[in-house]
Amino acid sequence: MTSLIRAVLGTLLALVLAAASLAPATAADPEPDPDPVRSVVLPPLDTFVGLLPPLPVPGAAYAGDLCRSGSIRCINRVIKRMRARLDVLAASCSHSAIFSLAYLRVTQNVRNAVRSGYFDDRKWLNRVDTVFADLYFDVTRRWERGRRTNIPGAWRIALRAEDEKAVSGLGNFMLAMNAHINRDFPYVIARVGLTAPDGTSHKADHNRYNRRLDSLYAPVFAEEAARFDPRFDDIDAGSIDETVAGVIMRGWREMVWRHAEQLALARTPLQRRLVQREIETYAALQALMIRRMFATPDSAERDAWCAVHGQG
Repeated sequence: MTSLIRAVLGTLLALVLAAASLAPATAADPEPDPDPVRSVVLPPLDTFVGLLPPLPVPGAAYAGDLCRSGSIRCINRVIKRMRARLDVLAASCSHSAIFSLAYLRVTQNVRNAVRSGYFDDRKWLNRVDTVFADLYFDVTRRWERGRRTNIPGAWRIALRAEDEKAVSGLGNFMLAMNAHINRDFPYVIARVGLTAPDGTSHKADHNRYNRRLDSLYAPVFAEEAARFDPRFDDIDAGSIDETVAGVIMRGWREMVWRHAEQLALARTPLQRRLVQREIETYAALQALMIRRMFATPDSAERDAWCAVHGQG
């Protein structure tokens, strides 16, 4: 089923991009607010994704150690850690600051959505957010301390590109997003649980966040350009730009869910290893493609800009 979904999403991606290329751009909001849900797009794709039924994964109570209470305080602590990390990275104009900023803004948006009652299961979202962030903190901490054995391939490509200043700011963003979503996220969903103890699938809440993400692309891209890389949002095509980002993210997040299902339904250690290999390979191949697309020979302009504007 995963192969079929991948093929169908690929076809839909081409169709939506073709349709988007004919759509007129809309005027930008002069004071973008990342919280309201904008209808930037993609009702046909949302309808399609909503029609893809989740596989019947048995429900179970959460057994993890992180955020056992499911409280909003879990996300508050994550945001505090993210702000501290971003301050350090921005001060040194590290190319890692690009994703650090984007991830902070996404997490703040998740917190606002949880507080507003946007999701059906707030505790599940709080746990997912906390476990997800913990993987990010762990892999970046190990990399920065030189403990580079067992770093996932997609993360190795992304973090090396940051250290070597080998790609554009948008490239850094895409590489880290790919590593964290396509590689990390399936393990998070499988660990926190795809199905509640009463048998209710969390797929609806997973899908629901796609539309929240639509409202973030324009303001986050503008902030990245203002602080870290003035060319970050040079590929600006108005609503088309946001449509492309929305399509890509929906495709990635759908694959996340399907890979998490495979992990949860693996009956033997061999089956689980095969699923893990598929996840690692898929994310690493995406990373190699992104690195080639966004390679840049010189970051001098970007670094000089950050030295003046990076503190925000």
